[in-house]
Amino acid sequence: MRKRLTITNLKKMKQDNNPISMLTAYDYPSAVLAEEAGLDVILVGDSLGNVVLGYDTTIPVTLEDMIYHTRAVARGAKNTFIVTDMPFMTYGIGRESTLRNAARLMQEGGAQALKLEGGTEIASEVEALVKAGIPVMGHIGLTPQSVHQLGGYRVQGKLDKEAQKLMDDAKALEAAGAFAIVLELVTEPLAEAISKELSIPTIGIGAGRGCDGQVLVYHDILQYSSPYIDKKMVKTYADIGTTIRNAISSYVNEVKGGVFPAEEHSFGAKPAAINHLYGGAGETSDQSSGNQATREESQKRDFVSNHS
Repeated sequence: MRKRLTITNLKKMKQDNNPISMLTAYDYPSAVLAEEAGLDVILVGDSLGNVVLGYDTTIPVTLEDMIYHTRAVARGAKNTFIVTDMPFMTYGIGRESTLRNAARLMQEGGAQALKLEGGTEIASEVEALVKAGIPVMGHIGLTPQSVHQLGGYRVQGKLDKEAQKLMDDAKALEAAGAFAIVLELVTEPLAEAISKELSIPTIGIGAGRGCDGQVLVYHDILQYSSPYIDKKMVKTYADIGTTIRNAISSYVNEVKGGVFPAEEHSFGAKPAAINHLYGGAGETSDQSSGNQATREESQKRDFVSNHS
């Protein structure tokens, strides 16, 4: 069994130019498979709102949702470093409330770190969490919880003013004690510049090749959805959605056609057992014992008669 990574290990991976692999997972079986595949980090993302719960955005995801799914992932990946998202409006609302919500996620969920979206505006709360002993991963660029404020899902950092703001955000999070930062939908040159400027790892998603690691959504790399929408930043590694749909369709057709279950899917029984279950229905245990005694007495009489 491998040993779970720590934030110290992850920082050293940046120093050693050893890219960090991170993928989302939202339940026990996904976490087991992710750990068996050798992932460095599992992210229980609030993206579960989109891919698991059927919401249009991550905003409706609650603290209870994140605790529930994090707990399931923690049971499945006992030897993998797990980061979980703090959902919308559970932080950035005052130091005391942020600490209380973070404590619940860590204690009840079982993750090793939390991820918060935002830059300079949440740096003081990140610092408070770190001082309280909670490892924090930052998240800047496209921040899905602020999608309405950002004007939709668009690439960040194209303008000089945007680029400077993201650089300032990254530095503020590092100074506050964040051990890593996710850069989402950031131009490749800017993501590379931020990665070189920081001493902590950057994890890219749609941020190009210059980051210290990469993260994608479980359902995206497997096309585990219907309909699946292609995304420029995603590479498909398997089309599980089509496989699942075809398998279920085959099952339906076989049930309708009387093909399933076949003989090999059924269980036989000895005739005596069947007679006991169905032929002797309604007999009480006392009646059954009495009938057995009568049969034995009759056999004795027949034996004496035949040998006299």
